[in-house]
Amino acid sequence: MNITGVAKSHHAGIPKPSSKKEWKLSDSLREQIAGYAREDAAQNVYMGNKFLALRKSEVAKVAPDRAALMGKVDMKTIREADERRLHLLFGEPYEAEFQSGAVHVYDGNGDEVLTYTAGVGWHEKESKAETQVHGAMKAAYFDAFRAARQEINAGAVEMQGGFDARA
Repeated sequence: MNITGVAKSHHAGIPKPSSKKEWKLSDSLREQIAGYAREDAAQNVYMGNKFLALRKSEVAKVAPDRAALMGKVDMKTIREADERRLHLLFGEPYEAEFQSGAVHVYDGNGDEVLTYTAGVGWHEKESKAETQVHGAMKAAYFDAFRAARQEINAGAVEMQGGFDARA
């Protein structure tokens, strides 16, 4: 599909199939996040390195291969290309359009994932799928971390013989 102008046909209410399978926060992943949250809570660290690495790897599962997309074109190609040629260069499910001297690259869901502007270069933009993974994982982590801190704080009160120092 060739996109012209600002009005993109993929916004017309017809969903395009995604090239990636749908991501889901599985029970085993939720348990792994909870384990990292408990470890972090015991060390009084919020979102430690293990969780951040896990989140990064999960987001990568839904992220477009931006490096491959950027590697397909150079400045000469961008200057000489029209939208049809850029669409062929990036391949399915990606689309590209020229607008105000910039090249905008969209994924199969219609999310803008890359922009190229002369003098600035490539700028990556987070897709809705990536945002969803970040949000789901952070929410699961927050709930587990908060519960672990409450357990730790309750244990500290018990160690004081039931004396509540806050009273």
